[in-house]
Amino acid sequence: MAETKEGGKLPVVVIAGRPNVGKSTLFNRLVGRRQAIVSDEPGVTRDRKEGEALLRGRRVKLIDTAGLEESAPETLYGRMRSSSEEGVAQADLVVFCVDARAGLTPVDAHFAAWLRRQNRPVLLVANKAEGRAGTEAAMEAFSLGLGTPLALSAEHGEGIADLMSEIAERLPSQESKAAASEEEEEAKPLRVAILGRPNAGKSTLLNTLLGEERMITGPEAGLTRDAVSVTINDGEGPVEIVDTAGMRKRARVNESLERMSVSAAIEAMKMAEVVVLVIDAERGVDEQDLQLARLIEREGRACVLALNKWDTVEDRQAARKAVSNRIETSLAQMRGIPVVTFSALTGAGVKRLLPTVREAAEVWNARVSTGELNRWFEEALERHQPPLVGGRRLKLRYITQVKSRPPTFVIFGTRVDELPESYKRYLVNGLRETFHLPGTPIRLQLRSARNPYADQDSKK
Repeated sequence: MAETKEGGKLPVVVIAGRPNVGKSTLFNRLVGRRQAIVSDEPGVTRDRKEGEALLRGRRVKLIDTAGLEESAPETLYGRMRSSSEEGVAQADLVVFCVDARAGLTPVDAHFAAWLRRQNRPVLLVANKAEGRAGTEAAMEAFSLGLGTPLALSAEHGEGIADLMSEIAERLPSQESKAAASEEEEEAKPLRVAILGRPNAGKSTLLNTLLGEERMITGPEAGLTRDAVSVTINDGEGPVEIVDTAGMRKRARVNESLERMSVSAAIEAMKMAEVVVLVIDAERGVDEQDLQLARLIEREGRACVLALNKWDTVEDRQAARKAVSNRIETSLAQMRGIPVVTFSALTGAGVKRLLPTVREAAEVWNARVSTGELNRWFEEALERHQPPLVGGRRLKLRYITQVKSRPPTFVIFGTRVDELPESYKRYLVNGLRETFHLPGTPIRLQLRSARNPYADQDSKK
């Protein structure tokens, strides 16, 4: 199983506090962009969300946590609190956030006492302290025994500069946080997004890959709301994996919070190199899965189909055949897409996923020489000549690859805008089969070959 990448490079700053005190707003303000979903509804953040921030010249790993609440361990809020406590355990500095506007609560006092026992440096922040009245209200937080509270307003940006300075001053020295080798420092991670319908097992899969209960999981559908990124090392190098919220049919998405979750999932997909589309093997491939696959293809991302809950499927041969038939008929533009079967809950088969993801990334990055392309192109034209249009045969002259990620080819010829879709599919299928490009989107562009004498003729 892949191990988490050692975090010795950057000091870790964890934002903690009870629900709805403005932790995610503060997180967004410090990382300098809207990375975490923010809503007036309490309990929006459920999983730890990470981001990098530059604070007074110090680059740090910033972690936004779920709200701390007193709940039974087996409940959703109990699992959220456990995840937040794990985040605090790895912190070099905890920014404990209270709401100056609402005043202190018994929950604030309870978790302040708990923090004092964790042997972690704590910076007390009184958020929502706009104006003079807010600053005075913030002083109530002295009673928590965590030092002088820093009054600020994350929403309005008041006091953020002072907070950055305080964090930078309280961090361990850079020498004590020595980085790993330069080679590892420079290695860029392979970016992977996990997509799928609600309750397909996306978060359980990420937990299994990590070897820890990082993401909140349970029988409730739609537990993951934000796009949460973690970096692991699979032995081949770093892999940045983003777990996303489940995506239902558009007609069923009506709450503003769910719309924000779907928007974050789509943005994560657009930033990824490979998308792992998790499918519930018990239910098989349905229309929503196919819509997500088509979205991945339109965005030009590499894709791996991950059939989860495979251990619960009785007739596996029939199930595999049904999936293959559905994909071949409905996803012809991604023919040969790799499929991995596993159980995220038990871990059986999960170790095959990341090697398959890396193979899909290699295909997505593939380049073919112009010489090889045109030798194939001549043979393809001989086997099946371009059609007659208006009584005249279309002339296709040569082909070249202009980019990868995904593989993109340009064909030059005359009247190419009249080339039928059926002939384009013939050429794309030939490219896919001949140059071993299974499953990846292939872009085929057509351009008219420029007549070198056209400009001279126009001047006469």
